[in-house]
Amino acid sequence: MEDKDNIKKTISFVIPCYRSEHTLENVVAEICETMGNLEQYSHEIILVNDCSPDGTWEVIRRLCQENGCIRGINFARNFGQHAALMAGLRQSVGEYVVCLDDDGQTPADEVGKLLNKLEEGYDAVYASYAHKQHSLFRNLGSKVNELMTRIMLEKPRELYISSYFAVRRFVVEDMIRYENSYPYVIGLVLRATKNITNVEVNHRERQEGSSGYTLKKLLGLWFNGFTAFSVKPLRIATCIGCLSAGVGFLYGLYTIVKRLFNPQVPMGFSSIMAAIVFFGGMIMIMLGLIGEYIGRIYISLNNSPQYVIRECINGEDKKGNL
Repeated sequence: MEDKDNIKKTISFVIPCYRSEHTLENVVAEICETMGNLEQYSHEIILVNDCSPDGTWEVIRRLCQENGCIRGINFARNFGQHAALMAGLRQSVGEYVVCLDDDGQTPADEVGKLLNKLEEGYDAVYASYAHKQHSLFRNLGSKVNELMTRIMLEKPRELYISSYFAVRRFVVEDMIRYENSYPYVIGLVLRATKNITNVEVNHRERQEGSSGYTLKKLLGLWFNGFTAFSVKPLRIATCIGCLSAGVGFLYGLYTIVKRLFNPQVPMGFSSIMAAIVFFGGMIMIMLGLIGEYIGRIYISLNNSPQYVIRECINGEDKKGNL
């Protein structure tokens, strides 16, 4: 009978790929070299091409042909990083799943640090960086995302969230139960467990190209994060509405009292218009927020897919086409 202690745990690496035809091969080679030194683990690599306009899919196809532990997924159109992560998670079979970037900035050779934390009993481990090599724009975006997840998703203040993380199998199984149109991986992890920690790794400089996150994409990601997994925006809108109504009521009392004590005081057209514009703006913001939630409900009821897979190599589409 085989000794259970000698059975290797499988590590699944999930990598969303976009404009990475010149960097992806080095990332895969680094993973294979690193895992060759971690003899207690076996591994698989799942590469998800998010309809990249360059030759990324041709590189993935060649890597799959050269290495049987690599699987490729090709999207029919661009669905975004989080949709690509969901597709890879559904294909994964490992006891531990590691997600990282395709540009080499997240060091695959330090994956042992993340795995050691999982072995200590944590359910999820996020890499943290002493010195990030992102641009000023990306660092600002990360800070805004940090604030949003802390306020809206109740992320612990001391927990740092990054795109390089590792989770246990039961966390993955809970994450892939989410089949609505707007996946947000951070929210899914925080929904599944609070037993999360950080481990510090190096953050490398980008070898070539630039980040795929534009201002428009970052704004969409933030808005998706706090509307997909929290009703706090609606509660905040209610509080703002109550506060605005209270301010309007007090201002009305002030106007009446001032008129009683001094009948010569003219009624101010400017103050009335300012009040109308202020309260009208508050109403439009709240209606827009409510409309966003209703719109997402409508899209979900229409079974809009998280992603559509055009082609799989060395695997099958388990739950991709919703």
